[in-house]
Amino acid sequence: MSTGSGPPRLVLATRNPGKIREIVAIYSHLEIAWLPLPALREIGAVSEEGASYAENAAAKARIASVESRLPALADDSGVEIDALGGSPGIHSARFLGPSATDAERNARILHLLGEVPDPRRTARYVAAVAVASPDGAVHLFKGVCEGWIARSPRGTGGFGYDPIFVPRGESRSMAEVPIEVKNRISHRARALRAAEPCLIEILRVRGKDRPAGSAK
Repeated sequence: MSTGSGPPRLVLATRNPGKIREIVAIYSHLEIAWLPLPALREIGAVSEEGASYAENAAAKARIASVESRLPALADDSGVEIDALGGSPGIHSARFLGPSATDAERNARILHLLGEVPDPRRTARYVAAVAVASPDGAVHLFKGVCEGWIARSPRGTGGFGYDPIFVPRGESRSMAEVPIEVKNRISHRARALRAAEPCLIEILRVRGKDRPAGSAK
């Protein structure tokens, strides 16, 4: 996938350090020069007002790609809890407002579930990954990790709802499993694996990319 003058550049349309670490690690076998949004100040924040994970991921990837004139990858994800009617879902990152911490969001979820018995604490992590090219084309991929909500936070790894989410087939929370395990079984990992052939093809076809601001 390398062009001979360095690996192809790809905008990673997120400012979430946890997502950046995971995506780069999952794609560590690919030759990619990553450009996360914190390194591209000319690209502003994208409002996540879509009605689905796919809409939000597509909007972030499309804007980042068009503004940078480079291929871009974005994701949107959340946790859907059956006993809460699928909430917080697409509002997972903004649950309790923009200033709430992960610990506060997790504590609120546990409070809402109260004494809900284990068989009814089923949940799933869902991720949509969007791969966009500068011509405006966007390709979407989905990943799901089924599981359940623990009764208390466990573990120090990961981020978001990982301390209270236990993947199906595991006794450990997503924050307790080793990172190499999480990056194999997570919703994000599954969506990224599905997106990989498309991403490779876009980078291959593009060949030697152009710096932002250059003529198309």
